[in-house]
Amino acid sequence: MSLPPVRRRVAVVGTGAIVSEGHLPALRDHADRAELVAAVDVDQGRLDAFRASAGGRVAGFTSMGAMLDAVRPDLVLIGTPPSLHREQTVAALKAGAWVLCEKPLCLSLAEYDDIAAAEEASGAYASVVFQHRYGSGAVHARELIRGGELGAPLVAHCQTTWHRDAAYYSVPWRGRWATEGGGPTMGHGIHQFDLLLHLLGEWEEIRAMAARLVHDTEGEDVSTALVRFRGGALATVVNSVLSPDEVSRVRVDCADATVELTHLYGHSNGDWSYTPARHVPAERAEAWRTPAQDVPSSHTAQLGALLDAYDAGTRPPGSGPEARSTLEFAAALYKAAFTGLPVRAGEIGPGDPFHAAMHGGHPDWAPEEH
Repeated sequence: MSLPPVRRRVAVVGTGAIVSEGHLPALRDHADRAELVAAVDVDQGRLDAFRASAGGRVAGFTSMGAMLDAVRPDLVLIGTPPSLHREQTVAALKAGAWVLCEKPLCLSLAEYDDIAAAEEASGAYASVVFQHRYGSGAVHARELIRGGELGAPLVAHCQTTWHRDAAYYSVPWRGRWATEGGGPTMGHGIHQFDLLLHLLGEWEEIRAMAARLVHDTEGEDVSTALVRFRGGALATVVNSVLSPDEVSRVRVDCADATVELTHLYGHSNGDWSYTPARHVPAERAEAWRTPAQDVPSSHTAQLGALLDAYDAGTRPPGSGPEARSTLEFAAALYKAAFTGLPVRAGEIGPGDPFHAAMHGGHPDWAPEEH
């Protein structure tokens, strides 16, 4: 007779839309394994409204420190603005809690080093929310690509072409390096290029361009990149908030097939397509098309993977080297765009200005107070 699953005690920090619409449904979907016991928000009215919508006995706090002292949760879900992520993640880790934090996990590779040190000291882990990795379609595609079933990856395209108007950037923390960490490279396209890295593995070199074409922001409103992967594949990456026809797309052309995902904010199996090369037998291609299950990409899927790791006592997916790799890619894209020089994987370390900040102190891009 198997024992019932252990229920982890969970706290949320921030009670805005991403927590109410993403994390709270995920907790409900995993109610047999996770119990929401506390919520933190500096806005008392918003906190009270969230507690009422969450149901049950959810303790409320306006201070994260007070919550950690009083509750000692097993897991902390962080859904605050990006400038708070590093400090709040480190505080939770020091209290012995595991962390699942909205993207970006932090604003620079230097901040990531602080999180890695807190992990090492505490034995707890911090994962970043990249839910597109966890849908069954993405799991299936990665198995086929990494397993060689589709032949060698050769050419890839990664596209996040979205639209954000001036009202979007009227929110005080948006559009500023110190509070958002960058433009659509950090805040929007990061989900798609994280998925591209998840599918294709380690990259070797990046060349890039960035511009402010419309919005009065400190960071870019569009960036483009050319990427060479360690396996030899070449890729393009586009991150935009200027595009009226919004779409998110990842396409990988392998020797034996093209695999493509087209969606906007989330995918299911039906959003993936496989086009075999002419030499591929039909029966082989048919085996690629549909995974056994249809699990949409979601906070629910990622939370399940994290809880599995917690139960097993192993590092969860989306943490450690995986989290750093995606952040390093963003830093390298900015460095390549702002300097006009190619950037190789591993070259941005302590002492490099792009290690300390995504703008790298560049006179055309750094904030005036820098």
